[in-house]
Amino acid sequence: MGVFDSFRRKPEPEFGSTGHRGYYALHDNVDYDDWDARLGRLEAAVGMQERERLRWWQRAYWQGHRKRWWAVRIVGAITGLFIVLVAWLAITAPLSKSLEPIAAPQVTLLAADGTPIARNGAVTDEPVKVADLPPHVVEAFLAIEDRRFYDHWGVDPRGIARAAFTGTGGGSTITQQLAKFTFLTPERTLTRKAREAMIAFWLEAWLTKDEILERYLSNAYFGDNVYGLRAASLHYFYRQPEKLRPNQAAMLAGLLQAPSAYAPTKHYARAEKRMKLVVSSMVAAGFITEAEARVMKAPALDVRARNDLPTGTYFADWALPEAREAAAGGYARQTLTTTLDSRLQNIARRVTQRAPLGKAQVALVAMRPNGEVVAMIGGKDYEKSPFNRATQARRQPGSTFKLFVYLAALRAGWSPDDLISNMPITEGSYQPKNSRGQYSETLTLEDAFARSSNVAAVRLLQEVGSEKVIATARDLGVTSPLVKGDPSMALGTHTMTLMELTAAYAAVAANAYPVEPHAFARPEQGFFERLWDGPSSFSSSTHREMEQMLRAAINRGTGRAAILSGPNFGKTGTTQDNRDALFVGYADDLVVGVWVGNDDNSPLDGGISGGGLPARIWRDFMTAAQGAKGKPTPAAPDEYDDPGGPIEPLDVPDIGDIPLGDGNSRLRVRDGSAVFTTEIDGIPFEIELGNEGVVVDEATIEAARRRAEQEARRREEEVPPN
Repeated sequence: MGVFDSFRRKPEPEFGSTGHRGYYALHDNVDYDDWDARLGRLEAAVGMQERERLRWWQRAYWQGHRKRWWAVRIVGAITGLFIVLVAWLAITAPLSKSLEPIAAPQVTLLAADGTPIARNGAVTDEPVKVADLPPHVVEAFLAIEDRRFYDHWGVDPRGIARAAFTGTGGGSTITQQLAKFTFLTPERTLTRKAREAMIAFWLEAWLTKDEILERYLSNAYFGDNVYGLRAASLHYFYRQPEKLRPNQAAMLAGLLQAPSAYAPTKHYARAEKRMKLVVSSMVAAGFITEAEARVMKAPALDVRARNDLPTGTYFADWALPEAREAAAGGYARQTLTTTLDSRLQNIARRVTQRAPLGKAQVALVAMRPNGEVVAMIGGKDYEKSPFNRATQARRQPGSTFKLFVYLAALRAGWSPDDLISNMPITEGSYQPKNSRGQYSETLTLEDAFARSSNVAAVRLLQEVGSEKVIATARDLGVTSPLVKGDPSMALGTHTMTLMELTAAYAAVAANAYPVEPHAFARPEQGFFERLWDGPSSFSSSTHREMEQMLRAAINRGTGRAAILSGPNFGKTGTTQDNRDALFVGYADDLVVGVWVGNDDNSPLDGGISGGGLPARIWRDFMTAAQGAKGKPTPAAPDEYDDPGGPIEPLDVPDIGDIPLGDGNSRLRVRDGSAVFTTEIDGIPFEIELGNEGVVVDEATIEAARRRAEQEARRREEEVPPN
């Protein structure tokens, strides 16, 4: 009968007792304890069956359990949570991340001729190995940052208490600091501190103490945009960390609390005061004696690195993401050569600076037909406004967009000699007007393009179809949104960047599409690679007819102000109310786009149009560029007064009197020769390396030797006889 079996089961009668007659006597011989035990077992059995019918989310399910039941499940839940946290850390905070530099390493960008143009990123260097460092280097950091580093498990309550009472030593351990600047944000919240402690325990479980210390020293910030002990020791003392002296190590260890405030290049007195605190901590920790501390003087700096380059220019800001992808990973600093032509860049700066812009801004992009960007102006002054109007500003291209309309028509079978109506559009909701109200019964496509007829362009788009126009723009690399069925698209009402528009014209110049603008040279494709995955091209007739119309726009159309002595091709563009004025064209092997406008999209003063100022800027740039073609590359670019331009003077520091080693040896440049002076046993000598080979100043050495002998005899005479 299941749960009632225990109630019905009766004990065997004891020897000599009488059998039960079927009733209970009402006297003291009844066994009440046995009765209560049977009822208790019955209630437990019934309760167990009732609990089995309950679900875990019901309150009654959790009631009535014993302490052991609860303890087992709590321990299981904690274990499961720990496993989940470890798995979460393995995904969100991989150990390999602590081996990566926390700041992007420094990248120096050069022009194509080797002229440095910009330097961006942190100063980093290779990681250090604790086993290779002198003991006094490690001890200096442990004394001030985490004295019990080799004794705790990532979090040190005693260290926190000591820091609170004495004010020396960090409240966070080295492991916690590594967790903070490697995996976490600098926010000050209890949640972040909890995560920091948890990651610290995790790091301690998976890494050795030396590995943790190495990763900490290799990534810590030391001020002056310098990260890592190796980079810091080279920056401040021009020494590898394996050769640091005790006083130099103590000063570097003192920087970690507030690197910017204690950087000795800017705040030497603060750095010296902080260094003395580090030395006192080393004494308290038993690393050095009081006598050693008293003779430890503040070290002299030996800062040789100079950074006269800007951290950014219009071109450098655009090229930097590609540079980061091209640069090898790790801590090493990179020097990369770009496609920028320093001569053309200087020409672009000159012609835009002298243009009568008034309050308007200007942008210029020059590239080769293969997409190599050789010059870029993103505004009048980078220092005042680093916003790049060549690559970031999305403005209406105006009539320069007609390139896609007419090219789509040629691809669809139209000819430059075909006629199209040039009469006003009087039907429909969109009724554009021609500039100055000039209309005629018909025009050839070539004349309509050269005169930049608006009504003809809209009619041609409707004849060809907006789908084909959009497809042509996409083929030429335009990625900006273009609305199907919008007749105003023919007049360039959809926004795009000047870089995007210029690259499309480059595709026509090269007869190869699409053209991708790039800042670093790319290897040419081989025959089979071009055959399999090469660019597309127009038919020879389509390309010839498109160039015929582009040339007509300059020779006898709206772009006459841009005409050159040789073959040139281009198109003007002016948006409604003269808010944007553009000229884009090409000649020889240069494709150049020029934009003039106001940042607030207000109309330009004086009614500037694409056939005016932008066309003249384009002509001036192309004329100067063609004149500079074939000239020898100068050793260094000319200097200009404007500090905001993208090209800066050659960043080659003057080599003066450079101390070497312990200060007794020096290297200097004299009349084109390198001169090395030093002392050996108190005798100075000099070695010169120049055009005549190695020259040793024997006279100086002989004179020094005689002085040394005289000094030795003098000392012997002063010694009293025994």
